[in-house]
Amino acid sequence: MSAPPPPSNLFYQTRLRRPLLARGEGVYLWDSQGKRYLDGSSGAMVSNIGHSNPAVLGAMRRQMELSTFGYRLHFENEPAERLAAEIAGRMPEGLDRVFFVSGGSEAVESCLKLARQYALAQGEGQRWKVISRFPSYHGSTLGALAVTGMSLMSAPFAPMLREMPKIPAPTCYLDRDGLDPEQRGLRYARMLREEILAQGPETVLAFIMEPVGGASTGALVAPDSYYGEIRAICDEFGILLICDEVMSGAGRTGRYLASEHWSLKPDIVALSKGFGAGYMPLGAMVADRRIAEAVIDAGGFIHGHTYAGNPLACAAGLAVHGEIDRLGLIAAAERQGDALKARLEALMQRFPFIGDVRGKGLLLAFELVADRHTMEPLPVGLNAHLRLVDIAYEAGLIIYSRRTRGGRIGDHFLVCPPLIVSDDQIDEIMQKLTASLETFATEAKLPFGARA
Repeated sequence: MSAPPPPSNLFYQTRLRRPLLARGEGVYLWDSQGKRYLDGSSGAMVSNIGHSNPAVLGAMRRQMELSTFGYRLHFENEPAERLAAEIAGRMPEGLDRVFFVSGGSEAVESCLKLARQYALAQGEGQRWKVISRFPSYHGSTLGALAVTGMSLMSAPFAPMLREMPKIPAPTCYLDRDGLDPEQRGLRYARMLREEILAQGPETVLAFIMEPVGGASTGALVAPDSYYGEIRAICDEFGILLICDEVMSGAGRTGRYLASEHWSLKPDIVALSKGFGAGYMPLGAMVADRRIAEAVIDAGGFIHGHTYAGNPLACAAGLAVHGEIDRLGLIAAAERQGDALKARLEALMQRFPFIGDVRGKGLLLAFELVADRHTMEPLPVGLNAHLRLVDIAYEAGLIIYSRRTRGGRIGDHFLVCPPLIVSDDQIDEIMQKLTASLETFATEAKLPFGARA
């Protein structure tokens, strides 16, 4: 019998096929054969309030009876106006201008373009460089790729990009320099100052970063000293601070914005993923009013997407935020995140190849290494970032992995269940994850201890 033809749907990235999704409810998903999976990564850190929430589905049905589309240049719509006001009320003082998009890459592109148009409105057309970090991930569109620090993703498109300058991400857990955490945080932050001076301060437009790292760095958290110093450096040179909260925002870290943990006020914020929680493609750029108004006064924001402010998407987003509040999910993210992180840290006693556990709230990750003292990564040939995910998937647990160090070496795994996760479901995550680590260690001939 000949092999089945390859899929025609380019949604599939490889020849590997996954089961057909049948339905989702709460923290669980079922395939068409009836097998149940615990969504231990909320998809790609999207499904913050869980699957098939009745209140959100009801709000969407009601909106579908009214209108599903109205072009933003022809009509305003009530869901978009209400959601904009809702989000502005959750932002730091002054960040109250909201521009809706369909996803994270669009949100980041919008931030970059608004920053550039603000510079032009200020008579500073020489400012165009956006400094970012390596490694980092800010999206797959060409503008977002230019500030993404992951050569594996950007290299094929290099001739089409204007590469932007990078500074090292604050991977302090890898350092063996004798500095304390506060000193390390300042050292990494001051790399921004050095890069600004090297580029020419008059040419630098903005600095973009994830306050808590996402897929590229595996829930990386800098020392506390890093954040205030970054803000001070941006202020020193008149540079805009863009916080990419696509993954960390909407309550996942135990605050609505992850930057709130350090009282860090950005100039522009990118939101998506948990912002719409997977019910509709939805994201937003939120900007300081001084920036937005300067651009509008100079002729308007030369940017837009067909589905920006879509009434159905905004109705879903408004209902998602209602559920975040009704269920107390921001506080739950902090509480359950602390519990889950402690359980992940306890795994380090049994599995010496777990080199680090990190994150905030329910944005958590662990990294596998060959040597915990030197943090040497596992051999690339083990393909740990793929194999452990597959083992867990077979056991009915979905986790999310990436190569840790620039996308080419290292292995980290994000464990980020929906914010509704219960104590019993955390037990289930840990049981399946522990068994998966045992299977992987046995296959890879890595040492691990006996169960307590």
